Amino acid sequence: MAHKSMILIVEDEGPMRELLRFNLREDGYRVLTAGSAERGLSLVRSRKPDLIVLDVMLPGMDGLEMCRRVRQQRDIPILFLTAKKGEVDKVIGLKLGGDDYVTKPFSLRELLARIEALDRRAKGAARSAGRLRSAGKVTLDADSREAAVRGKSVSLSPKEFELMNALMAADGRILSRERLMKIVWGYEPSLELESRTVDQHIALLRKKLRPEQDLIETVSKGGYRLRAGKSRARTR
Repeated sequence: MAHKSMILIVEDEGPMRELLRFNLREDGYRVLTAGSAERGLSLVRSRKPDLIVLDVMLPGMDGLEMCRRVRQQRDIPILFLTAKKGEVDKVIGLKLGGDDYVTKPFSLRELLARIEALDRRAKGAARSAGRLRSAGKVTLDADSREAAVRGKSVSLSPKEFELMNALMAADGRILSRERLMKIVWGYEPSLELESRTVDQHIALLRKKLRPEQDLIETVSKGGYRLRAGKSRARTR
């Protein structure tokens, strides 16, 4: 049961913060807590947590601004806690780098499942270090987590990187939205997630891949794939 990953909870409501702390510890995680974004940023710098559970509505600096500042320092999974679904669209639209969200009120079972999925994805990415993948004139470096288009560096969010990596690994095979949710977000179908999340991230990814955006092909009622013969992988 021992995950040993360190989770930082940033939540200003004391009872909620303690509930999350207790249950994450029971689930085998090491846990840090903060009641404000300012304290959370201090812990990110000093303790280097593996994942952040971050409330959007915080006094003073809000969760969105904290996320932006964290992204300037580290590439770390961030799960938002939000009271309004509309806020999530802003998170995605502003490309602040959040990896997932749970809307209050939520079930602890679902929250723990999503945290476990993010943690598993982060560990899996670390194990894939040293591999290079390319498709057309797009290259991904799984070690440095860097991407390049026609030799020019481009900045991809963690999820954009994982989406492109999954499509490259599929080598032209069609990946359904549900399959991409499983691969990239680590979700089981039982969690009833919205597949439009995949579409939104693909749209952002295509913009960043210009002028190679046509590599990603939309398959009607199927999902997405890379154009045949465009992908290859190699090891350093």
